Amino acid sequence: MSEPVLYLDGVSVVFDGFRALNNLSLIVDAGELRAIIGPNGAGKTTMMDVITGKTRPTAGVVRFREHDLTRLDEATIANLGIGRKFQKPTMFDALTVFENLELALKAPRGPFACLRWVLDRTARGKIEATMEEVGLGARAHDRAAILSHGQRQWLEIGMLLMQDPELLLVDEPVAGMTDQETEHTAALLVRIAGKRSVVVVEHDLEFVRALGSKVTVLCEGTMLSEGSIDHVQNDPRVIEVYLGR
Repeated sequence: MSEPVLYLDGVSVVFDGFRALNNLSLIVDAGELRAIIGPNGAGKTTMMDVITGKTRPTAGVVRFREHDLTRLDEATIANLGIGRKFQKPTMFDALTVFENLELALKAPRGPFACLRWVLDRTARGKIEATMEEVGLGARAHDRAAILSHGQRQWLEIGMLLMQDPELLLVDEPVAGMTDQETEHTAALLVRIAGKRSVVVVEHDLEFVRALGSKVTVLCEGTMLSEGSIDHVQNDPRVIEVYLGR
């Protein structure tokens, strides 16, 4: 078997005596789509903060391929190929969909490289392919400010894809979406997984079911249950601490 893309073992995070993560272990394989669910305060955001270098673990192993993420800063981790999408989209509202994707394109960012930058055929083709992949091909010249909530989420996913991440962390992507937008988002994440690993934190269980992926349930900073959505929904421990509320 190949080495996992993401490997967490015995990870704990303590803030002023509060244990946000408690001996958490998690393995994500190459090309895998994984859903993370759990009650508020379960440690989902802290887990993503640890993976991206925003929070240093108190104890434990956090590895991305052969890299020890506990020794690296946020910028270095992002450049390794880990992209994170927060719940609230971040983009330039005054720019078009195409221009936002162009700015996000993985390319040399030094001052001289920027001065000599010319959008060549390869780069343009990548932007156009990404617009089609996320479902915004027809909105290329529309400003980001006039997109719907769901379309803004898809644009930000597209901006992350322009960076060629090997691991994509997505935080509550369908909050506030219409049913149609939610369905589109599930199909999009299923489609882009395989080419890369995707970890989705979400509360909407019907959306999680549509992903058809392995589900990890967190509670009080540790793994409570793991398996298919049917398995975790029928786990008495999950029903007691999460689904039964």
